[in-house]
Amino acid sequence: MPSTSLDWWTMGFGKRLAALRKERSMTQQTLADKVGCHVTMVRRYEAEETQPTLEVIRNMARALSVSADTLVFDEKERDPTDELRLQFEAVSQLPRDEQAVVKDVLESLLLKYQARRWEEARAAATAPAKKATPKRTAHATVR
Repeated sequence: MPSTSLDWWTMGFGKRLAALRKERSMTQQTLADKVGCHVTMVRRYEAEETQPTLEVIRNMARALSVSADTLVFDEKERDPTDELRLQFEAVSQLPRDEQAVVKDVLESLLLKYQARRWEEARAAATAPAKKATPKRTAHATVR
């Protein structure tokens, strides 16, 4: 786990990568060797001149012993709300068979939500555009 002296969660990808690498006392060359890329690429990633591929991110995460999420996302982007976190912690205390039930229910709710969003988007895309029809008004004829 990273030291608390560095606030690496609020950093961009390159700075977060450099901070995690330094915390593990790795040189850029060592990281490049572990990742399977040239040291120049590590320098460019840390300088935020270029973005790594998914494969490189996976290799970096393994080399640094962190999740890919830790490298890519800010802390608040991926974490559940405090309320959900407490519920997830409570679920983790349940027996495995009951955890499986909770997981199944959660997955079905998420699928239902995604299906509803997809259906709404499909309906909106296929609905005929409402055309503005000119209003007919009676005009008085002046002679």
